[in-house]
Amino acid sequence: MATLSIPLSPTLEEFIDMLVKEGFAQNKAEVVRKALRFLAEEQAVVAVLKSEQEVHEGKVLRGNLKKLAGKMP
Repeated sequence: MATLSIPLSPTLEEFIDMLVKEGFAQNKAEVVRKALRFLAEEQAVVAVLKSEQEVHEGKVLRGNLKKLAGKMP
């Protein structure tokens, strides 16, 4: 597993600390991993909604649905 060192603003660091204290995650690293999973899920949902809009507009749906589903964590 890779380790990253990322500078954070004091506000973000306080937010992460609060999430750990409130039990959202066991530690800071888990908070960041969960946040990245949420972001990946959000992007997948946006891609599906965009595809649905294109279908509604009569555009041809392009892409590989298996690949899209593979983006879900």
